Amino acid sequence: MALLEVKHLKKTYTTRFGGTKVEALKDVEFSVEKGEYVAIMGESGSGKTTLLNILAALDRPTGGKVLLDGKDMAAVPDSRMAAYRRDNLGFVFQDFNLLDTFSLKDNIYLPMVLARKNYKEMEERLNPLARKLEIDELLEKYPYEVSGGQKQRAAVARALITNPRILLADEPTGALDSRAADGLLRIFEEINLSGQTVFMVTHSIRAASHAGRVLFIKDGIIFHQLYRGDCSNEEMYQKISDTLTVLATGREEA
Repeated sequence: MALLEVKHLKKTYTTRFGGTKVEALKDVEFSVEKGEYVAIMGESGSGKTTLLNILAALDRPTGGKVLLDGKDMAAVPDSRMAAYRRDNLGFVFQDFNLLDTFSLKDNIYLPMVLARKNYKEMEERLNPLARKLEIDELLEKYPYEVSGGQKQRAAVARALITNPRILLADEPTGALDSRAADGLLRIFEEINLSGQTVFMVTHSIRAASHAGRVLFIKDGIIFHQLYRGDCSNEEMYQKISDTLTVLATGREEA
């Protein structure tokens, strides 16, 4: 059984003015196996952010199902949803979402504090994670005292400290310079190789070229997918670039 199954997912919004119905997702179907690294790409307005919000249980679909370990997310009662998210999902956002009045350590601890874990367990989980992410000497610093790349590494640590079933990343390299982005993508590869399932929404061909599979969404449906196979990151980059050209123009390169 796949870790994550998305079945005939639909999402229709009614606009505030005029009451027009907008189909953000029409009929999205795919699955993600445990340990996979999947990226999803598409133009603005293609439905990828809506999809991520539904996978993150921040929004509910109009139709269809999202199953995590065979369990329908829609069956989780609202009163349990925050705890369910915390126990199963890790989140990395483009703008870090760190609290400026908390040290990096306290930001990373936050989901475990909310889950009422004891300090010893928190410390045992943090230390190897901070070393792997190369932020062990920055833990007492505040977000405004470190670089964008270091902030994002702290955000990744916060997402991983609960041992989530799946890591959801929304444009994780979007606010980083190329050097910091490359460092973060190397870390994503390493945590995936250690067994962590990763699902990433990105505009960046470079970021997507590190994934094992890339889904392309267009007009609310999964239009195409690419598997890495034996491709290097450079070859995967070219395959993604060619696919995006076809997506944008409707015709293949000669």
